[in-house]
Amino acid sequence: MIYYGLQILSPSIFLVATFFICCVVSLATGTSWGTAGTVGIALTGIGIGLDVPPGMVAGAVVSGAYFGDKISPLSDTTNLAPAVAGSSLFAHVKHMLYATIPALVISAVLYGVLGLRFAGRALDAERINVILNALRDNFAISPWLLIPPLVVIGLIALKVPALPGLITGSVVGGLFAAVFQRATVGAIISAAHYGFEIDSGVEAVDRLLNRGGLDKMMWTVALIICALVFGGVLEKTGMLEAVGKKMFAAAKSTGSLVLSTVLACLGTNILAADQYLAIVLPGRLFKDEYAKRDLAPKNLSRALEGAGTVTSALIPWNTCGAFMAATLGVAPQVYLPFAFFNLLVPVINVIYGYTGFSMAKLKDE
Repeated sequence: MIYYGLQILSPSIFLVATFFICCVVSLATGTSWGTAGTVGIALTGIGIGLDVPPGMVAGAVVSGAYFGDKISPLSDTTNLAPAVAGSSLFAHVKHMLYATIPALVISAVLYGVLGLRFAGRALDAERINVILNALRDNFAISPWLLIPPLVVIGLIALKVPALPGLITGSVVGGLFAAVFQRATVGAIISAAHYGFEIDSGVEAVDRLLNRGGLDKMMWTVALIICALVFGGVLEKTGMLEAVGKKMFAAAKSTGSLVLSTVLACLGTNILAADQYLAIVLPGRLFKDEYAKRDLAPKNLSRALEGAGTVTSALIPWNTCGAFMAATLGVAPQVYLPFAFFNLLVPVINVIYGYTGFSMAKLKDE
């Protein structure tokens, strides 16, 4: 994907193309992590070749990846939010469009404007050729090698559970490595466990490809375990409930209630460091309060998804932020200013709360 992408994409349209490519893949698969781990890595490599700042590229990847993660019926968080709030899946998805579509359009425009900075810039043909030659010298390049990532994306789109889908992709990838790259069984197993290693003599290629493996993911896995333990402590000790009561007292209007929900999700993402907890815990806290104020559950589920899911990737110590940093090689604080979709969705939700636009009543539902 990197090899062919470097020969097709131009700097002026690269950021917009990256955003929409990730939007399509994440919508089809329902996973931000899967999107970043497949086309996201490839697009990061293409961005390096085109000399586009890594923060901008990663911001466009993360924005597109979370578009699908928050709205695809295949996404776990898209199913989790309405389940916690008491809404139905497709009522939730339809209601989210009010915030998602404006955020999508504004983000595309902003990436287009950023891309104008690179319009007319002469491509560093020598740099691109160095990368292409390094890839060609160290790997057998063929369109057939697009099959392994397409298998993973296709299986997820067909609603095959994550474990068999990822195992199938790994097996196909290993077989292709053996057939096309003449890799030994030992080398394939070593790459799966310790990560792939290469010394191509080209720093950009080595920095992109020397990654992966079970060992490299253990820090993220440990962070997930710690986040779940800490979230359990916060809930069972009643600390979250105490904070929630203070928020209810301060939230006099519908707008302030939505703002409190968004801040609670953001705060849980910061403190508990996990997007699932940032949906479940605030959802439990605010569910009855929304009903008391005659607000339909889909308003709550939209706020939970629009803050709990999309802000998780912007926090360095959150499981999602840690994963994106490890996968894309760019720290969250670097790509945060360019993750336009993730920044816009919570703001639009709050605006709707204060204006009353699209805030459905319980009796209407």
